[in-house]
Amino acid sequence: MRTLGLSLRVGLFLVIGTLSLGYLFVYLGEADVQGHWGTYSIRATFTNAGGLKPGSVIEIAGVPIGQVTAITLNGTRSDVTFRLRSDIPVQQDAIASIQTKGLFGDRYVLITPGASEDILQPGGRLRETESPLDLPGLLSAYVNSRQKKSTAPPNGEPLPQN
Repeated sequence: MRTLGLSLRVGLFLVIGTLSLGYLFVYLGEADVQGHWGTYSIRATFTNAGGLKPGSVIEIAGVPIGQVTAITLNGTRSDVTFRLRSDIPVQQDAIASIQTKGLFGDRYVLITPGASEDILQPGGRLRETESPLDLPGLLSAYVNSRQKKSTAPPNGEPLPQN
């Protein structure tokens, strides 16, 4: 009788543990449990897609509506393919911009809706894009400008020679 109670408790523990792991995998890991049903693909070309990767989130107004499926090199530009929910129409004049969550967070694509009534068809291409801000490059330029300013003599006097 005692072994039956112990077996039931162990079995219940295993079921709860398996359900918990499933929850963590699906909801916190952002797994795609819907498959490819109810989605369509569009593309956009960026001069720089640095930090973006397959699986990155696509958002409109802060709401996730899809994800990046592929990034390929097209000459000297990056060709990015998105998979979006089929219930979300995207206008032909919408703007796709690569943004950063927080100061040094993950990159994602923000789609800013346009004013056109023409909807982009599956397989279509967004023409308006904005590449990400190059924060390390800006910081480097700022540091260099501060160093030049601090080594320059006041009032345009020449630097003393050793």
